[in-house]
Amino acid sequence: MPLTAIREFFRLESAGGMCLFVAAVIAIALDNSPLSSLYDALLTTPFAISLGSFAIAKPLLLWINDGLMAVFFFLVGLEIKREALEGELSSRSQIMLPGVAALGGMAVPAAIYAFFNWNTPEIAGWAIPAATDIAFALGILMLLGSRVPLALKVFLTAVAIIDDLGAIVIIALFYTDNLSLLALAVGLAGLAVCVVFNLRGVTSRAPYVLVGIVVWVAVLKSGVHATLAGVLLALTIPLRAKDVEGHSPLRHLEHTLHPWVAFMVLPVFAFANAGVSFAGMTFDSLLEPLPLGIALGLFVGKQVGVFGASWLLIKSGLARMPEGGTWGTLYGIALLCGIGFTMSLFIGGLAFDDATHAAAVRLGVLCGSTVSGICGYLLLRRIAGTKTAPAAETAAATGGH
Repeated sequence: MPLTAIREFFRLESAGGMCLFVAAVIAIALDNSPLSSLYDALLTTPFAISLGSFAIAKPLLLWINDGLMAVFFFLVGLEIKREALEGELSSRSQIMLPGVAALGGMAVPAAIYAFFNWNTPEIAGWAIPAATDIAFALGILMLLGSRVPLALKVFLTAVAIIDDLGAIVIIALFYTDNLSLLALAVGLAGLAVCVVFNLRGVTSRAPYVLVGIVVWVAVLKSGVHATLAGVLLALTIPLRAKDVEGHSPLRHLEHTLHPWVAFMVLPVFAFANAGVSFAGMTFDSLLEPLPLGIALGLFVGKQVGVFGASWLLIKSGLARMPEGGTWGTLYGIALLCGIGFTMSLFIGGLAFDDATHAAAVRLGVLCGSTVSGICGYLLLRRIAGTKTAPAAETAAATGGH
């Protein structure tokens, strides 16, 4: 990815992160105000699309989580494909450090959550603290400006993208039930048609979109979570072919969708899912196994997993410290990885569908993400604000490589 494109990506993500924050604050304020009943009524408003005997009927909240978020996952799929073929994930040397760091950042939080919720029905939420919210994390990182080396921003982005890929696999394997084989077959057939489009050199975006809608409906009806249709469809979009205007279909779609996702899809999701009522809650509420496991998984698990895995890899000589980074700044990045928010709330909604669990999930996610963001920002501001570390420290950090 050209340097200007990287900087534009970070600018967009950071601004989107601010919109996410504002939407979440509004949701929390509404749910703790006299307007809370209107907020709840809005999210439970039923909407239905029917054609003869075929119908899709869901409350507004599920249209957002199953429909709008499919667009978000479609964009994630486009980013994963581009990064895997041409970007930061395209070679073993590039993917090694963020890849291992992301795996550590998923495994340790899940283990911490499982420790607090073992042998209980709440163990179903083990994956909730395993995700990093790239928009929020980069939004906070951008507040530090040029004091944080570009290589560390790229590292954080790569970790979050691999994190998203891991979350997608987890959703497919562990949060799918009551399969309809007929609907699944229709969805797979639609994807096969898109693969044929790709192989035959079809670069017009309309055929992919039309078949993609059919795939989304089929996957929704199959029992597999509908957002996965967005990821799989994205992988069929041509990257290196050019359309009649000389554009890469994948890059054009990514460029077009990014502002919509950053400034509409994710803020709407945050508004619909971040509302949590603090009525009747005390400090003891946070100490219950479910929210405590999530909060500690995000705040403790992420930093231990990401930083610990990175330290082992760098010290062993299998990877290098990101250019311009130090152990202190790398640790600050690991702290920011504890901002779970979007994907954590999303997985929480898949794991638990009742109001009591939903409130506990939101409490844990908000607490863990907030503490991670504040601590990461303060640490990086203190370290990065003292200017770049001497070359000797950087050399020592890389183990001399």
